Amino acid sequence: MNSAADAETSLAQVAALMAEPARSRMLCCLLDGHARTATELAAVGGIGASTASAHLAKLLAQGLLDCLAQGKHRYYRLANAEVGQALEALLVLAGVPRTPFKPSTPDGLREARRCYDHLAGSWGVRLHDHAQARGWLDADYGLSEAGALALQALGVDVAAAGQRRRRLACACMDWSERRPHLGGALGAAWLEALLRQGWLTPELDSRALRPTARGRRRLSDLLAA
Repeated sequence: MNSAADAETSLAQVAALMAEPARSRMLCCLLDGHARTATELAAVGGIGASTASAHLAKLLAQGLLDCLAQGKHRYYRLANAEVGQALEALLVLAGVPRTPFKPSTPDGLREARRCYDHLAGSWGVRLHDHAQARGWLDADYGLSEAGALALQALGVDVAAAGQRRRRLACACMDWSERRPHLGGALGAAWLEALLRQGWLTPELDSRALRPTARGRRRLSDLLAA
């Protein structure tokens, strides 16, 4: 089979996967950039759990979805921007509006909170995205030399984080934002620095963390850089 025929066959396979109504609903649901569980996607697709699992397996095998396992939970998201662009184009042709993601998490917990020993919530996700956009972390969460220097300048004890008997950095799915924040030893060290420097303060009897006035300014300045 020549390359043109191969491409046509691959296109037909992808198109067939997207054409199934339940699968198309699940894929379009993920266009907002927020991950969801199989249970949530089954509800979106209007199908049972076992049927949803079979559909998700096919979408994973075709490379349309990515799955992040976290404890007993598995979160599904679009595999890459190309998948999203293809879906967006099809939605334009179909004339279907997108439905925005509406989190139900209380505002205090959603803005900033502890996830074990690292920062979660909106600020945690934004710092994670900033670190990757600036090239401090690569796609596999390896720390670059520039990233190490930048984080040290922010007061993060990178050397101590590297000596801990755990993974240095990893994606940790944020249950309120449904996007990753930074976990691992580096995530813990960064939260320690934010607390030590008074950018965040813990709420009494809660996992919630409150940005101080100074901290809010410094965090905003960092993300705008």
